[in-house]
Amino acid sequence: MKVLSILTVKQLAKIYEGKVAHKALDNINFSIEKGEFVGIMGPSGSGKTTLLNLISTIDQPSSGEVIINGKNPHQLNRKDTALFRRHELGFVFQHFNLLETLTVEENIVLPLTLDGVKVSEMDRKLQQVAKKLGIDSILKKRTYEISGGQMQRTAIARAIIHQPALILADEPTGNLDSKSAKDVMETISTINKEDGATALMVTHDAVAASYCNRVIFIKDGQLYNEIYRGDNRQAFFQKIIDMLALLGGNSHDLSTIRL
Repeated sequence: MKVLSILTVKQLAKIYEGKVAHKALDNINFSIEKGEFVGIMGPSGSGKTTLLNLISTIDQPSSGEVIINGKNPHQLNRKDTALFRRHELGFVFQHFNLLETLTVEENIVLPLTLDGVKVSEMDRKLQQVAKKLGIDSILKKRTYEISGGQMQRTAIARAIIHQPALILADEPTGNLDSKSAKDVMETISTINKEDGATALMVTHDAVAASYCNRVIFIKDGQLYNEIYRGDNRQAFFQKIIDMLALLGGNSHDLSTIRL
């Protein structure tokens, strides 16, 4: 049986033109199969965010291609790109990006509202996702009445309610305390395992990365290495720390942390 690749990145490069041209990414090749949870790590300025921006269609590559669920979104016109982003991708950001004027439930169903989904169908999906994420008791609250961890779980609910092909998470634990960060990572991990959701996460946090099936390391705009998890998360975490130390990233001597 052929395994379906949800994301394929081929010979991807990004050059920012200016007085001095800067090559942010150079010849990046990798793919993510359906149901995988993959982390991207690397020092500041390594090209992680550029890569995420190219995959999420926020930025255009200088060369190479991005194929998501069999389509190249960079070949679509502006209207079709917006639809593609809304249907195929689910976004989770460091700063949550929730709308303060809306309640938790209105934020979560926003992708469905934009698509004109029937209210009964919307409500069914909302209850399902809110229960799974443990936020069914706060649906009527405004975003300023809930905690950071609850905000991020709300953002995850919004990202998965339309069952996208690929979830893209940019530093999802970056603004959270360690307990909330653990809750959020366990949530993403559960969605990945139980629903077979495919996810790509950029993070500088080795604890967050240890929840992934594998982690790809980038340095100076190029693929540097990748490591696979196996059964033992503590051992995987230690491998991530060791790799970050080799890369010259901030390992902050985290090696004694118990997961």
